[in-house]
Amino acid sequence: MLQSHQIEELLLLVSSLDRRQLTRQFQNFRGSFPIDFTPQFLDSLSLERLQHIFLALCLQQQHVPSRAELTEAAVA
Repeated sequence: MLQSHQIEELLLLVSSLDRRQLTRQFQNFRGSFPIDFTPQFLDSLSLERLQHIFLALCLQQQHVPSRAELTEAAVA
């Protein structure tokens, strides 16, 4: 289970991501379960909704992505 300081870090991290960065995160998501969001679906969501869904995925996986992970996904 994530500690409260990790959740705060995750919230700050997710809130700093723009639409393009979040879309990349969904496209490159590697978790214990598959996600299958189409580009059209992701484009139809507000930035706040994308952040909410990504936050939920991170919490479910008990994982706070590092800046390096976000940067790697952005150039992939």
